[in-house]
Amino acid sequence: MVKGRLADDVYAAADVRLAEADARVAARYPGEPSGRQPVHTVYVPASQYRTRLVADWGKQACKVFIEQGDALGLDAEVAERVRAKLLTEPIEDLRIDFEDGYGSPGDEAEDADAVAAGRTCATTGGTPFAGIRFKSFERATRRRGIRTLDLFLSGLLENGPLPPGFVVTLPKVTAVEQVAVAAEVLAKLEDAYGLATGSLRFEVQIETSQSILAPDGTVAVPRIIEAAEGRCSGLHFGTYDYSAGLGIGAAYQSMDHPAADFAKDFMQVAAAGTGVRLSDGSTNRLPVGDAVLTGWAEHLRLVRRSLERGFYQGWDLHPHQLPSRFAATYAFFREGLPAAAARLRDYATRAESGILDEPATARALALFLNRGLDCGALDQSEVTDLTTLDRPALDHYARR
Repeated sequence: MVKGRLADDVYAAADVRLAEADARVAARYPGEPSGRQPVHTVYVPASQYRTRLVADWGKQACKVFIEQGDALGLDAEVAERVRAKLLTEPIEDLRIDFEDGYGSPGDEAEDADAVAAGRTCATTGGTPFAGIRFKSFERATRRRGIRTLDLFLSGLLENGPLPPGFVVTLPKVTAVEQVAVAAEVLAKLEDAYGLATGSLRFEVQIETSQSILAPDGTVAVPRIIEAAEGRCSGLHFGTYDYSAGLGIGAAYQSMDHPAADFAKDFMQVAAAGTGVRLSDGSTNRLPVGDAVLTGWAEHLRLVRRSLERGFYQGWDLHPHQLPSRFAATYAFFREGLPAAAARLRDYATRAESGILDEPATARALALFLNRGLDCGALDQSEVTDLTTLDRPALDHYARR
């Protein structure tokens, strides 16, 4: 073995000096988590939640797609996949809303709705991911939010186990300490209901200026992730609360406003490598009545824009947004399939091509293909034909 001129104690000293940093980086940046990420979260006011809600949304979405979907000008393959998706899995992630979409009907009514929603969620299912958005941990609504979550879990767990993909949403964070207390409350609820430690996880909505910039001038988003102590599964951008809080006029509030992009850039940098996933917000321009086609066009544009910027999830608020959500998502993955598959195949087989990719890029290519498979845009057989890789091999590259 060839020896350099440095003594062994130099190597040892470097290891000692960086041991603490190595441990911190490994704990803070575990990389992309395994498992599926939904392409959207559908928000439904708790007062409207019912047993057949998912089926009814799918039926309504399918009806409008059959009636007017030709106007979207979709490729035949994409159109057929959208139709099948609306029939089989119209909602990937359902959030039963006890916050802005629900209001404040009084404690008695909210208590009853919370228990009833929990029971319905336990006995209905129908979506790979589900949970509730409770009221914020600001002083005025904190106790109500905690009580609603407690009662919902009571109704849910009295009728079955905690569903796979269960997640709750903490809105309107104005202090990092609210996130820390939310994590503590979830731990107490796990003890109270006999749940495994860490089984209750939450998303943090980034919809206030304080959740981007703390009062001391530091960036708040990384501190929010840290304060969650491993329970934060996602950061969700709240388009309209955030925009309104900055004084942006209602006519100009949008997912693509420069102020929204500024906040989402901070979210993206802070979450990278942490295992915390990102979701863009919603558009309130609904494709209904005479505005179906214009609403679809706007939604298609915004969903595609989010995907191109690395936000693979968003919010949907109406059944008519489901066709445009899946149309934009499926077109994105199918258009990107040939190039992504070819580059990953060349990387895996060490073939010479016009592009020299590195491990990080191979990881991104595998993640892209996995996302397309998870949502139904792609089939494993076609991906394997193009890459020579089966799903375990794709997972291997995605986690390298």
